Amino acid sequence: MIHYRTAVRETGHAPLDTAVALAQSGLFGTYVVYENPGGWCVAGGVVAEVVVTADSVRCTWQGSTTEEPWYGDPLARVQQFLDTLPVAGWAAYGWCAFELAYAVSGMPLAGGVLLHLVVPETEVVLDGGRALVRSTHSGTLSAVENVIDRVQAPAGPAPRTVDVDLDANACAYRGAVTSVVSDIRAGALHKAVLSRVVPVDAELDFPASYAAGRRANTPARSFLLRMGDLQCLGFSPEMVVEVDATGRVASQPLAGTRALTGDADADRRLRADLLADPKELHEHAISVKVAVDELAGPCKPDTVVVEEYMTVKERGSVQHLASRVTGRMPEGAGPWDAFTAVFPAVTASGVPKRPAYEAIRQYEPEPRGPYAGTVMRVTQDGGMDAALVLRSVYAQGGRTWLRAGAGVVEHSLPERELEETREKLRCVAHTLVARAESPAEPLRMAAAADGRSHC
Repeated sequence: MIHYRTAVRETGHAPLDTAVALAQSGLFGTYVVYENPGGWCVAGGVVAEVVVTADSVRCTWQGSTTEEPWYGDPLARVQQFLDTLPVAGWAAYGWCAFELAYAVSGMPLAGGVLLHLVVPETEVVLDGGRALVRSTHSGTLSAVENVIDRVQAPAGPAPRTVDVDLDANACAYRGAVTSVVSDIRAGALHKAVLSRVVPVDAELDFPASYAAGRRANTPARSFLLRMGDLQCLGFSPEMVVEVDATGRVASQPLAGTRALTGDADADRRLRADLLADPKELHEHAISVKVAVDELAGPCKPDTVVVEEYMTVKERGSVQHLASRVTGRMPEGAGPWDAFTAVFPAVTASGVPKRPAYEAIRQYEPEPRGPYAGTVMRVTQDGGMDAALVLRSVYAQGGRTWLRAGAGVVEHSLPERELEETREKLRCVAHTLVARAESPAEPLRMAAAADGRSHC
């Protein structure tokens, strides 16, 4: 059994600054920064790893890798691997692609990573001015303490931001919305969330962009990760699912959007318009009904309730209609039961989900990958915290891009749905920071550190 060594440090700095410093330190080639109500968590390095692709489940433990094809539900193999890990008090971090829903539904897959989780060598939990550091490697524990002790508040001139064309692919998007409205009126489905891709023509400093974006946003969760060849940061407006160690489950559908301008009078008018718009109210109501029906599956009878209905939540550059649905699972059920029941979020897919998947595949230009999937933290005691990946920026394979969508229903207007995507893109587009210099040396250091973690 592997045990973590622990240390507690008083930081004297904001958790965001410390988390970003750890991401920038070069200690870890693989890392996840995840902000939840308990504070910021920083997971670095790899003790164990599980990767689900369209063809197989690949599990790595102490330098030994097994890869097997999966049949039926690939998450069963993920759960089995995590449940048998000989690591005391583990927590797993990572992400899953939107297309994991296709795998669970038995739909054909084109390839790519569907889920990537790691149990880190080192975990840092930042709460206020205090850092709890855990590591399986004493040298890394000391190195992390040194980074924490040397954190400096941001200073100097403002970093160079990046211009993004928020109208990229606008014409194609209007046409896709028109096509989906026709499908809805023909009875094929009730709602589909259609997204568009906006390229970023610059190399970004992801930790600096995360810091700048977090200061400008009010997310339900935020995250920054580098796993494999994927970099991603985001400011999630809603939770896909939360499960605590007692089996209590919660989901938070958000549907219905207006801009937040910063002008108090204008924002009040937009809020009143949102609360009176039949299209937005309809879109939200059907999303809440689906959330209730989905949680009824894994939860005990008569425990599923709508705790909060159609309030307005402010999320960076937008405001949303929001509800919260909760339930309680029976003894013996686990977090993956709840996750399978609700994933993907209805607010990022559609109603019914299977026809919405078909519309998304037909009318969107490329697979979604992490967009509208989740970034998650899973714990040994049965907890899960899975945030919806929206308001995010991605880099992979030499590309960097943004992506945003809008819920299309029968009364949708293409220009309004396009404007909604612009409103959402502004949550991240205005705070992207260009990379100042090559990070080659930190990456080499981090790769060596991760290589040691497998030993």
